[in-house]
Amino acid sequence: MSGDRRDDNSRHGKPEGPYESADQGFGFGVSNHRMAALLDFLEQLEDEKDRALQLKPSTRETRLQIALMRNHLDGRLTTTSSLAAASGLSYGSAIRAIDAMIASGLILRRTRTRTGKSFSLHPSEHLLLQWEEMLRRTQALLGSTLQLHESAAEGVEGYFYGASYRDGEALAPPAILQDKLPLDRSLRILAHADPTFMAMHVLKKQFENMFGVSLKSRALSIDRLHAEILDNAAAKTSRYDIVACDLPWFGEMAAAGVLLPLDELIRETRLDTHDFHAEVLASARYRGKQYGIPVQSAPEMLVIRRDLFAAAGIEPPISTEQTLAAAKQLHDPFNGVAGIAWNAARGTPLGHSFLFAMGAFGQPVINLQRCGESFDGEQVHGENFRPMFLSKAAHAAAEYLLELLHYSPRKVLSMSWYERARCYAEGQAAMAYCGALLAPLFERDERSPARAQTTYLPMPAGAGGKPVAGVAGYALGIPANVAPERIDPIWTALQSMTSPQAVKLYIENGSLVSPRISTSLDPEVQHMSAVVTVIDEMARNGILRMWPRPPVPEIADITTIAGEELHDMLIGARSIEHALRNAQNRADQLMRSHGHY
Repeated sequence: MSGDRRDDNSRHGKPEGPYESADQGFGFGVSNHRMAALLDFLEQLEDEKDRALQLKPSTRETRLQIALMRNHLDGRLTTTSSLAAASGLSYGSAIRAIDAMIASGLILRRTRTRTGKSFSLHPSEHLLLQWEEMLRRTQALLGSTLQLHESAAEGVEGYFYGASYRDGEALAPPAILQDKLPLDRSLRILAHADPTFMAMHVLKKQFENMFGVSLKSRALSIDRLHAEILDNAAAKTSRYDIVACDLPWFGEMAAAGVLLPLDELIRETRLDTHDFHAEVLASARYRGKQYGIPVQSAPEMLVIRRDLFAAAGIEPPISTEQTLAAAKQLHDPFNGVAGIAWNAARGTPLGHSFLFAMGAFGQPVINLQRCGESFDGEQVHGENFRPMFLSKAAHAAAEYLLELLHYSPRKVLSMSWYERARCYAEGQAAMAYCGALLAPLFERDERSPARAQTTYLPMPAGAGGKPVAGVAGYALGIPANVAPERIDPIWTALQSMTSPQAVKLYIENGSLVSPRISTSLDPEVQHMSAVVTVIDEMARNGILRMWPRPPVPEIADITTIAGEELHDMLIGARSIEHALRNAQNRADQLMRSHGHY
């Protein structure tokens, strides 16, 4: 996506970090490699039929459909004349065949301009389903001939029947909208610079083809994204149509009136909210109102090198004590391997580490109401806002982080999200506390020693706690100050960009996470991403939880406070007690100033 350039780095074209980009251009990728392979095969088959059977051209429409489907997958515009030219038929025969398929509902004819004199052609949902069925049947018949699975050893029985029919149905590519979005300007998106949104960049042409309008976006790092959302809210009219929000921000954004409530739109369009992981959806809700639709579910987890654990005869850790013991045994700085990598940079990165560590010891950072074996992170009132930095769990979490220092990389005190994942991906750490959204750094890099050697675990439990995977990720919201006439088409686009089919496209193009249950059950997705299955199991088993970082309005400030005070502790400038007392006083003052108690 391309878009406005508003900051100095963007104006001069300077890179903003490994996953931070301002207005990067899109390429395009195959949205469904299996469907593309089928199209290649059938096109070659048509050539052989022409040579061998000498069928009459007027009886054939396969080439028309192949050309239309290929353009759909690649995000290329199809017109009547371009489709006729690609068909191999005479012009008159091609036009008659196209008209017949439009009349039968196989081809969607959509206006391109306000005058209504120019049209584009797209496969209808019915045609997409037909080709999905054709793909399944062809796979079953030819198996390894199409080379659509990783190796012939898996076989037709093992993969195609075993996955596609036993575990669930594969999702078809997203359908084209019946009518182009009625927007007089581009669809404008403010995003986070991570693999999911980079996949959106790759798919720009396809989304433009789906919506009938151009897309412009700006991708920023987490802290700059937060600041830009708030700055945009102060404008008379929003600069963006859709904004990506870190899940813990929704309390702050909703309380400040930054985002539009989506409940009425959800009801009117009957969006299936039950298809989302419940804790992820709840993270984008504030006081009973939904303000965002999840586009990824990327919890904080412990990733370990199972080959190193096996060689050392160590079992995967399920407690903080076992984690420390494993880190100590595997720590080998002389050979360039640390025991564990984690976020310890001052401010927001370390603050997140501390909040998740508190969660592992069974205590949220504020005094949430206990609800069975969990905590209520949605209904927060009065004393529920009181900070818990002086609790036993907070003290134990601080001690734990201090112990981790002994077995961490040399530069851990300046390490944040990308650096810890890269350290692990390059084989410089045997374990890492890592958000699932950065798993592509090692799962999709053939040079990484961690590739296909990683086991994903919830945060190991401390005394008084249970294994937990703190909810993380992003949801898409609509700024409250968008022009009213844009809301309905924006909502249509937002639904498409968070649909099960779109989430599958993101996984095919670089992401490895899904907030959608139906996408997680897709056999092709399961084949591409072990992370998706792990997160889905955590959600079903009650391990995926939002309460370690509850979406209250002050959570970003509390996280920063924790990261500043605990960093002073880690560098030896303050004792544990002094650091926690300072954090408690600062957070308590913050809550009081907001009138919570």
